[in-house]
Amino acid sequence: MPWFVALALLVVPILEIYVIIQIGQVIGGWPTVGLLLVESALGAWIIKREGRRAWNALQSALQTGKMPGRELSDAALVLVGGTLLLTPGFVTDIFGFFFVLPFTRPVARRGLSAFLSRRLTTQLGGVNLTGFPPPTTRPDPTSGDVIQGEVIDPDQK
Repeated sequence: MPWFVALALLVVPILEIYVIIQIGQVIGGWPTVGLLLVESALGAWIIKREGRRAWNALQSALQTGKMPGRELSDAALVLVGGTLLLTPGFVTDIFGFFFVLPFTRPVARRGLSAFLSRRLTTQLGGVNLTGFPPPTTRPDPTSGDVIQGEVIDPDQK
């Protein structure tokens, strides 16, 4: 994962500059700057609105005693999407809007859930806490890590 972040920090700015130059050549320099400013202002307004909604939903879930899984993932997506929207550029704005808008966020939430379930299953050594099926690879029982034992059920006598 650290190599992916390092690669993204190198590639994304180059891609953003390229896209900004290409759009600037089509519509002109000042209209491109104006479009970037309008996108940032629209993004800030959407972040404020959706962030407030996510926060209220999280508080409501906690007050009712409900497990706030969906609300936490929505809050995380709004936070990441807001960061992307406030970063100047068209490519990051596309992903930011995808994470923040209420009609595209469920798709992003499903992707986040699948990604996290794979990561957790891998990190926990095959222990499945997410409700998703485990990965197809299983540890080899003949690897020497098998401990012989007997299961004792205290309810049976």
